[in-house]
Amino acid sequence: MVDDTWSSALHRLWQAASRAEEVSALADDVYAPLLATPGVHLVVGTRWEDPQILRYMRALRAGSDSPVITETSRSVPRAAVREPGDEPVVTRIPVAGLDDAGWPEAELLRRTPGATFVVCTFRLDHRGWASLGVGVDASADVAAVEGRLAQAVDVIVACHTGIIQRGREARRGADDALLAEASLQMDSSLDVEETLRRVARIAVPAVADGALVHLLRSEGPEFVSATHVAVRQQRALEEIGRENPWLAALLARRSEDEDTVFLSGPELDGSPFADTGEAADADGDGDGARPGAAGGDRHSTVISISTLRARGRVIGSITFVYQRPEVRLPSSAFLRSLATRAALSIDNALLYELRRHAVLSLQEHLLPSQLPVTDQWDLSASYEVGDPMLDVGGDFYDAVPRPDGSIALLIGDVCGRGAEAAALTGLARHTLRTLLEQGTDPGTALSRLNRALRQERASRFLTAVVATLAPQADGTALLTTCSAGHPSPLVLRSDGTVSEVLTGGLLLGVLDDVSYESHEERIGPDDTVVLFTDGLTESREAGGAFFESILPVRLAALRGFDAAHIAESLTQQAKAYRASGQDDIALLVARWTGVPPGADLLPHPLQLVKAAR
Repeated sequence: MVDDTWSSALHRLWQAASRAEEVSALADDVYAPLLATPGVHLVVGTRWEDPQILRYMRALRAGSDSPVITETSRSVPRAAVREPGDEPVVTRIPVAGLDDAGWPEAELLRRTPGATFVVCTFRLDHRGWASLGVGVDASADVAAVEGRLAQAVDVIVACHTGIIQRGREARRGADDALLAEASLQMDSSLDVEETLRRVARIAVPAVADGALVHLLRSEGPEFVSATHVAVRQQRALEEIGRENPWLAALLARRSEDEDTVFLSGPELDGSPFADTGEAADADGDGDGARPGAAGGDRHSTVISISTLRARGRVIGSITFVYQRPEVRLPSSAFLRSLATRAALSIDNALLYELRRHAVLSLQEHLLPSQLPVTDQWDLSASYEVGDPMLDVGGDFYDAVPRPDGSIALLIGDVCGRGAEAAALTGLARHTLRTLLEQGTDPGTALSRLNRALRQERASRFLTAVVATLAPQADGTALLTTCSAGHPSPLVLRSDGTVSEVLTGGLLLGVLDDVSYESHEERIGPDDTVVLFTDGLTESREAGGAFFESILPVRLAALRGFDAAHIAESLTQQAKAYRASGQDDIALLVARWTGVPPGADLLPHPLQLVKAAR
């Protein structure tokens, strides 16, 4: 005969199990129907961690609406023999035969003399086991009671399994979201130090309570970054990363193919992460100094070490410090994925840094290391790399003393970037420099450079302008300018007016046998000649206007300043102005200081000053 009351109760129990977020939420739906079974006077459940640590006991007696709940960490050594295998086990035991050393339920059961304890022990997960039992008197149908216990346990186990599965799915989704966000954060910077800081910060506190990043150098692991949820403990963690011999030795021993490893308990003996049993806060300020002991949380410290491997080579390691329950520790698969993404971001930043140094070194060799200076002129230059990928640019400049006492200023721009542009840059600057040092006039120098480019079958064109400053007996200088498709130089007069030097001419490397005409004008003492590449004028603001439109006004405002200030100021103003445009900016500025009328105009002794790079 079917027991409709129990069947209905079991149905309600399954419904509750499908909605429960914790197994303890099923207690009322389990205990009340069992207690309503004829002959049952007590229902008691226990939860055990490992074989013998009692964590929880809940008991409800017939006639009572309030359960007795005990939460503890009590060790019950003889309870280890009760630990079940993979399948639930139902046992009948006379209450009089229960030993308190193995049965914490005994004290409650003895209140009903002659009772029998019917108990089902079962495993919920790998961390421990549980039991659900009832105290029955002689009137109970023990077989029916055993059946109901087994059915209730089936629901509890299914509920627990479902909760774990849903938790895993939610955590998997959260992990995927965190990995995606970590990739975006780490990949958004190509600065090595910033990338290393982001690698540590992205995981704290979402993944761990603390993180340490080391790079692998030829001499061993090198500490580069650390972070912790608590500021004071972060300082301690940084000290550990830099100086602790235990951690240094551990990282040095790890092989290249070693997977993520978790260390806890005795494995941390002798380490700065060992659990000493002391209070987390030795000085009473609420912020424990031992890394991992955060906010008074007494969970045992666990650390994990993951290898940072990118493009087939090991570049370092990341160490996470945890002070949280075991269920909140990340999986090895998640840490491997995070380490792989971090390693690629770090490696990209390192490669970018190497490339940046190589490019800047090459760029320096394409520009003059020094500029000539006499008491007749004040020279300075500025060069700003604009391309974020740091390909070698094609902008160049130089200042060349000439045999007749004049000085030649030259500036140019090769189309495009990269190795080919760099080769043409070197060819153009050194060709012009050699010709101008020999006294060749600007127009002839540009024509001969054009011929050389055509003979070399250069696939790129370039623009250039050459200007000579020749001292005159009246204290002025003759400015002779010749251009090959380059932006016209500007002259800032001593009275603050700005004029454009009239130039024209076909760009270099396009046609054979091109000739170039020169333009002449006089400049006086404290007049300044400014030569520049189109990276300056084509810096564009968000509204679309070019810096070229305001350049004369900005230059006029710099009247009275020396050449170095003018060059640097214009460069920085153009950088601040532009919302788009990433071309390099090169400027060459010459301020004519003048010579007394009738002074000797022979070449003056030269000094050399370091040029701006």
